[in-house]
Amino acid sequence: MTSLFSSHRVGGLVLPNRVVMAPMSRVRGTADGLATEQMASYFAQRATAGLLISDGIQPNRVGTANPGAAGLRDAREAASWKPVTDAVHLNGGRIFAQLMHGGRIGHESVSGVQPVGPSAVAAGASVFTPSGPQPAPVPRALATDEVPEQARSYAEAAVRALDAGFDGVELHGANGYLISQFLSSNANLRTDSYGGSIANRIRFAVEAVEATADAIGADRTAIRLSPGAGLWNVVEEDVPGLYGALLTELDRLGLAYVHLEATTDEATMVALRRRWSGTFMVNPSTWLQRGDEPYGPVPTNRESADHWLGLGADLISFGRAYLANPDLVERLRLGLPLNAADPATFYGGDETGYLDYGTYRHTA
Repeated sequence: MTSLFSSHRVGGLVLPNRVVMAPMSRVRGTADGLATEQMASYFAQRATAGLLISDGIQPNRVGTANPGAAGLRDAREAASWKPVTDAVHLNGGRIFAQLMHGGRIGHESVSGVQPVGPSAVAAGASVFTPSGPQPAPVPRALATDEVPEQARSYAEAAVRALDAGFDGVELHGANGYLISQFLSSNANLRTDSYGGSIANRIRFAVEAVEATADAIGADRTAIRLSPGAGLWNVVEEDVPGLYGALLTELDRLGLAYVHLEATTDEATMVALRRRWSGTFMVNPSTWLQRGDEPYGPVPTNRESADHWLGLGADLISFGRAYLANPDLVERLRLGLPLNAADPATFYGGDETGYLDYGTYRHTA
């Protein structure tokens, strides 16, 4: 079986191991969207990962979802990421930027503009604002001739990401954000070429990825997906058919990787792996159920990582385990105990719960 600690090539990069730090929104940027010295230290601490994936980064103004998140909306924001990527590379690491367009998951008090989406359907949940959680607003439905502009926003941000020193980008197509909203059958009620049939609902995702691959190269472009996750009240009909069609379209592009969360049944995940000829990354974090609704993930561990490698995954991403264990690769390699992450410090704040998790101390 493939070892978690063997090397693997992703595009032009040779990863020394198959442990990936999953993208997590820690929102430690400045109020005006700049990356910080604190963030450089955080990612550098974790540079022994085969690959680091950044927080979700806003590609443009209307796609801004979270207050306190560093962006790639313009050259100034991109320049603020350069110390982060430099610190990672100085410590021997590799890092992709995750491009996250929030779509309807946003608020005018954060972005200064009304959020947009495939249709004028609110998420039916609370979103983050500077003054605390607020009901998600009804987004403005994008006109047909406006949709390509939002697809290109990923490509434009990707160019800025490479200028900032990132090794590549991952489009956030998961967890109920804009790409996921277009895939949906309840957030996307369109009757034009971007709605209705599976072929139409995958169109936006394919166009966004194609534009990005054209701009920076397919071998530096990836996408994250969460089949059937149900996050932010997104419903997807016929998950195997929807994602099978999407991966078939994307597979022809020669991307760096596809990153799937294990949010659907194992048989569907394995079938999707067969659709994909390139590098297949899995986040094994599975979803608990309360009735018919998902309410929380079970963290990835060594056992689940090895299980998915045995099912054909090439890379395994770890989320919460990386929050609290900057030396996660070594702890997994030696079977050392893991620190537990403190949920109270996940989002925003100071160095507490961000930079103060130590490496394992061996005792005599």
